[in-house]
Amino acid sequence: MIKPIHSSYILLLFLLPFCVSCNYGSDEDSEKHRKSIDENFDLQGHRGARGLYPENSIMGFIMAVDMGVKTLELDVVISKDKQIVVSHEPWISHEICTKKTGETISEEEELNYNIYQMTYEEVRKFDCGTKEHPRFPSQIKAITYKPLLRHVVEVVETFTIARYLEPVMYNIETKSLPEGDNVFHPEPDEFCKLLHNELKRLDILDRVTIQSFDVRTLKAFRNNYPKTKLVLLVENEMGFEDNIKALGFNPQVYSPNYRLVDDQLVSDCHDNKIKLIPWTVNTEEEMKKLVEMGVDGLITDYPDIAATLKD
Repeated sequence: MIKPIHSSYILLLFLLPFCVSCNYGSDEDSEKHRKSIDENFDLQGHRGARGLYPENSIMGFIMAVDMGVKTLELDVVISKDKQIVVSHEPWISHEICTKKTGETISEEEELNYNIYQMTYEEVRKFDCGTKEHPRFPSQIKAITYKPLLRHVVEVVETFTIARYLEPVMYNIETKSLPEGDNVFHPEPDEFCKLLHNELKRLDILDRVTIQSFDVRTLKAFRNNYPKTKLVLLVENEMGFEDNIKALGFNPQVYSPNYRLVDDQLVSDCHDNKIKLIPWTVNTEEEMKKLVEMGVDGLITDYPDIAATLKD
């Protein structure tokens, strides 16, 4: 069962429905967004709604849910005290974060702020929401810190219940590479165990997919927790057959960079009963093209644009 939400988010949760109404109109308007894409199409908010709100933030996730996403896409890393932290990098990124004092972090020194070597209380001391994002200048700024996975789930689950929304799915990426083992993250078996145990405590395993570029993570989940739904992330040009061969089994979802999608890839995935959900699709033109090609969903920084697409 979901535990009571963390006290630091109670005020945020109370205020968000009013913020939602202010930014996106009435409940009726929100309902129009939610009905504009076929219910079987998996619209995923990338790091919440990165084009609009600070990435991997509680605010971003809540707003993405209100804009009609079916799935929240997010990234997790492990802290020194074995907490599951929602963060794209296993360090404090110079691009989006500053020190509590407001001091900037240089690109040269960011690796010194290794989350795997920091307690979560230390991680919380960095503001990752007010710095101007160089690639998303219209992103709303707000003081925020990297949340724990359990806090994200607690707030989102409470929000969906309060707004009478369908429960959302969670597409969780494990941030790992072979060269990062025991430096920026634990080895795959331990990483998977920590994450699986947390998801089990939160009682959302049936609404979770685990995604990774690191096939070791996917193999570890398959070996240790075979009921887990798995997603192979792809950014190389090896092609469908070679990527599946490298993984060693058919995942539930094949998730490539959207530029790699063509009619042949759509056929290859569907012939093998694998869903095709590309990332990160940010223009209406690209979204429509992919929908017409027959993809099963898409991951976007702008769920507000995707939610207006017609069936």
